Amino acid sequence: MLEKNEENLLIQLTNAKSVPGNEEEVREIFKEYAKDYADELLFDGLGSVIAKHTGVENGPKVFFASHMDEVGFMVTTITDKGFIKFQTLGGWWGQVMLAQQVSIKTRDGKIIHGVIGSKPPHVLTAEARNKPYDVADMFIDVGGSSKEEVESWGVTPGDMITPYIDYQRLNGSKFLLAKAWDNRIGTAVTLRVLENLAKEGHPNILFAGANVQEEVGLRGAQTSTHLVNPDIAFALDTGTAGDTPGMTPKEADSVLGKGPQIFIYDASMIPQRKLRDFVIDIAEEQNIPYQLTVITGGGTDAGRMHLSQNGVPSLALAVPVRYLHSHTSVIHEDDYLNMVKLVTEVVRRLDKEAVDEIRNY
Repeated sequence: MLEKNEENLLIQLTNAKSVPGNEEEVREIFKEYAKDYADELLFDGLGSVIAKHTGVENGPKVFFASHMDEVGFMVTTITDKGFIKFQTLGGWWGQVMLAQQVSIKTRDGKIIHGVIGSKPPHVLTAEARNKPYDVADMFIDVGGSSKEEVESWGVTPGDMITPYIDYQRLNGSKFLLAKAWDNRIGTAVTLRVLENLAKEGHPNILFAGANVQEEVGLRGAQTSTHLVNPDIAFALDTGTAGDTPGMTPKEADSVLGKGPQIFIYDASMIPQRKLRDFVIDIAEEQNIPYQLTVITGGGTDAGRMHLSQNGVPSLALAVPVRYLHSHTSVIHEDDYLNMVKLVTEVVRRLDKEAVDEIRNY
């Protein structure tokens, strides 16, 4: 079971509101946690944050990073009757959005509560009931009676909108429900690995990062990796679980509680073979459960990391998640804990000799 302070970190991270381009809340949590374990904090021009810790002065540079943003929305228009039209940020499927509660954060930090409006089934034709509802036709109801009233509350176009949900441990189990596990759980892993290695020592210069704007095109990963110019890079993210009714092995085959995922292929990259095998061998040696996975319809920050500068051997590691890109996602705490163990052990083993061997073609 998670220790209380560790679970509190997860709650703090998932409660934070941070969509692409508005990652301040998670960045502040990262900075506060990392400051005790970092030699210095670095920032790229887009807002990604990187904690540097030197184990060996002339050691190889090892970069591991999550992303801070979650899928969400942005206010685009306030109608004359006080309803809010919005733009999706990241990949959403319309059927998981209707009648869900949301939070709008105004420029001055005020939180406005609302719900994504929907028509009741009583007024829908049989044909309409069988068709997905167009996201472009959706709106948010905040209880305002006019545009002027909603504007008086501080709501303006460009404001951040996030899903509204409370963190819960499901019925005393190891299954944890919250919004934004993608990718607050990767951010928690990054911070815990930084803490472990800063306390225990390591044979390299590590850079523990949290990138911006992954959900809209892996943007922060490009700039942060360019800044660090690492010898080895890891994206710490989430992956699709395939253990719910209706899922097929072709869609996803990972099972919650069976270990972190090691991506052997995704739509953004093919991992460097020696680095992939290095990680698998360590997991086997240390008896850390893991799952090899293929993602054909998406990618991670490693997709930009491996193309930085003259090319960086890179790999994506992930915590499997049920119901990704919705208001309510579920993880298993053992996968999180084993991901921390695996990444800690991998980075601890990446001394100059190991890195030279991986990069030797």
